[in-house]
Amino acid sequence: MVVKSELDKLGLHHTRVELGEVYIRETLTAKELAQLKAALLKSGLQLMDDKKAILIEKIKIVVREMLLKEDEPEKTKFSDLLSDELNHDYTYLANLFSEVTGITIERYLIAHKINRVKELILYDNLSLTEISYRLNYSSVAHLSSQFKKVTGLTPTFYRKLKTIKNTVPGNV
Repeated sequence: MVVKSELDKLGLHHTRVELGEVYIRETLTAKELAQLKAALLKSGLQLMDDKKAILIEKIKIVVREMLLKEDEPEKTKFSDLLSDELNHDYTYLANLFSEVTGITIERYLIAHKINRVKELILYDNLSLTEISYRLNYSSVAHLSSQFKKVTGLTPTFYRKLKTIKNTVPGNV
């Protein structure tokens, strides 16, 4: 909504505005591009016109969307899914991601998976079996091992912390 509004104010004709992408009919002049960047920055948004940065952002979007799917979990290998979604070889995407961000796609994916596990434990009261299925873990043991490696806690203990916090006086 903010992006569309700023484009309209600047008189730029857009054909499509999606999360992370804007399609503009005409080629922007340097002045129009600078005005758009400034307008978006005032709204707390950043215009990414570097192709590598755009591709990195698209990788991050695919990861987030994959983890938020509420329907059937993805059974396709993540590397194949990413390659198909972004029309690039996975090795190229992985090398680019590591070069630009300083971490591997796998580490990024694991960090976001663990954050999603935390959300599901805290807010959805799902069993670890249900969570491991939803997030495409091979087993509860694999989920638990990865969770402990990243957080230092077991998922069961993490769930207990929520219970303890809710029973402490003053946390009503």
